[in-house]
Amino acid sequence: MAYTDDTEKVKQNRAKKMMLWFAMISMGMSFAGLTSAYIVSKSRPDWLTDFEIPHAFYFSLVVVLISSISMYLAKKNVKKENQTAGMVFLISTFLLGVLFVILQFNGFSEIIANGYFFTGSESTITTSFIYLVVLMHLAHITGALVALLVVIYNHFKQKYKNGQTLGIELAETFWHFVDVLWVYLFLFLYFVR
Repeated sequence: MAYTDDTEKVKQNRAKKMMLWFAMISMGMSFAGLTSAYIVSKSRPDWLTDFEIPHAFYFSLVVVLISSISMYLAKKNVKKENQTAGMVFLISTFLLGVLFVILQFNGFSEIIANGYFFTGSESTITTSFIYLVVLMHLAHITGALVALLVVIYNHFKQKYKNGQTLGIELAETFWHFVDVLWVYLFLFLYFVR
């Protein structure tokens, strides 16, 4: 009977991983659609060609790369059941994620200080696209931060023992996805003007 239970648990874990991958693929397709629309819109006569990426976005790129390393180290230590190091890296990853959000809003402040707004008479199609793409990414980062809080709580309660690490594996996969997504968006905005 235990063999059947183990097999059922393996199937459930595989199904949860597949659901996450389907969700990430659909999110990726949404961003691909937005960036495609951005490219098509570049031919408009009111497109800004001199728009500069805010400095805060450069810093957020560095922060997101460091957070990916931190998340990797968190999972590695949790799997080894190294409670203290796992918690340190989980909390570090969370704080880096919060810093990323702060930097994104600082980037918005820079855009506004340069006279570009999301909507209204001072907005442009260029900045509206940038606001939309970055805000959508921030929504996904918020989801990743919530997932990370759940993982931190579960790790504190010592639920990741004896190879039962599905929660942190899913959170790590999603964290890396939103990190890679920001790298893609940053490079896209940098090179496609």
